[in-house]
Amino acid sequence: MYEELKQKVQNIELEVIHLKEQQALQTICLKGVQIYNKCFLAFNELKAYHQASDMCFAQGGTLSTPETGDENDSLYDYVRKSIGSSAEIWLGINDMATEGNWQDLNGSPVTFKHWETEITKQPDGGKQENCAAMSVTAIGKWFDKNCKTELPFVCQFSIV
Repeated sequence: MYEELKQKVQNIELEVIHLKEQQALQTICLKGVQIYNKCFLAFNELKAYHQASDMCFAQGGTLSTPETGDENDSLYDYVRKSIGSSAEIWLGINDMATEGNWQDLNGSPVTFKHWETEITKQPDGGKQENCAAMSVTAIGKWFDKNCKTELPFVCQFSIV
């Protein structure tokens, strides 16, 4: 009976933790924006890529990583309204492991890409520019940048 009671208490504790996480995510969605099955929250402060990524991770999210054209367009629109019409933000995409192989922060290959290719033929920075950024000026197109550059960023949180 003691073990059964102990198990019930543990289940209740897990449920409370889950409810707190859901409440925190709802707060993020209210402060930011919900796009499909993700919540996005913009940060206007300037951070290098790794600092921005660490800040998102510390809050339970990751740097924003659009997976479709529609999601990219919605993220672009959110950034334009929340950070500004000339903003560039970090994306959770890099080719640090292998030059030219762009991956998300989980190490998975990026299947959707939205590089600026008409004017500057991105990505064009070689080994000097291994982190991806979205440009509002370029209407949501992506550029590779030096990871030490300080930019604002948007964290994304998955809705379970």
